Amino acid sequence: MTDKVEALGNSLIQHGSFNNRVYLMHLSPPDHASILDDLEKIARDNRYSKIFAKIPSCLKEDFLSSGYREEAHVPGFFGGGEDASFMCKYFTGSRMLDEDARSNKEVLETALSRDSEDGVVLPGMNASCMLCTAEDVESMAQVYRKVFATYPFPIHDPSYLLATMSENVLYFCIKENDSIVALASCEMDIENRNVEMTDFATLPGFRGRGSSRYLLSRMEEEMSCRGMITSYTIARACSFGMNIVFSRNSYGYAGTLVKNTNIAGKLENMNVWYKTLG
Repeated sequence: MTDKVEALGNSLIQHGSFNNRVYLMHLSPPDHASILDDLEKIARDNRYSKIFAKIPSCLKEDFLSSGYREEAHVPGFFGGGEDASFMCKYFTGSRMLDEDARSNKEVLETALSRDSEDGVVLPGMNASCMLCTAEDVESMAQVYRKVFATYPFPIHDPSYLLATMSENVLYFCIKENDSIVALASCEMDIENRNVEMTDFATLPGFRGRGSSRYLLSRMEEEMSCRGMITSYTIARACSFGMNIVFSRNSYGYAGTLVKNTNIAGKLENMNVWYKTLG
């Protein structure tokens, strides 16, 4: 079961019991006056324990005065000019409690200590990197099923993957002997010229060879060519591998979202990383 994505006025939200939250994915300016009350009503009517809102930082004070806190800040998120604030409001004390704070801090400190490195190479003798097509969706879904027990969006479903391909989402994969062994996606916000680098997955037998880092570099090149200005990700705070990948690719740490996402079987903290593309 996954949460549903739907319109709220002219804005876009995701909500449901799977992540036990309301997520304001896109705030349309005409909805600014009513959005706080609308989000609150949905959360309380459904007894969700969290609201997560991605908003222009110029609106941050309104959210702060309504009981939100800023958990991440991304410069230049909207068109390279306006910053973004990732605002969160909690309705239970347990949702705010980070039981994994010590181990997550170790992951972050390790990632931040790693210097940026050049010379990313395609892993594997018989490997190739390419843009995924409609013909790949069955294989893509199989990889995601093997890697993630749960996920906040239905990437295990080939029909979902196919639908997103027509909605400003590009998937890149690494194939060995014509089989997908690693993949990731670029979720483009064309209007605001930012892109989320997400959905990274590598099959267990092919990890430790730099597949995610190679995919990220290839995706950055393509997104820069398509006019994207800001690249960002929301990565599992417990993952040494993914946090190190982004730190080594010159991403800055923007903050941590507490118990934000149901992934790999439980609600997990997520680290936000960002980069201005050349």
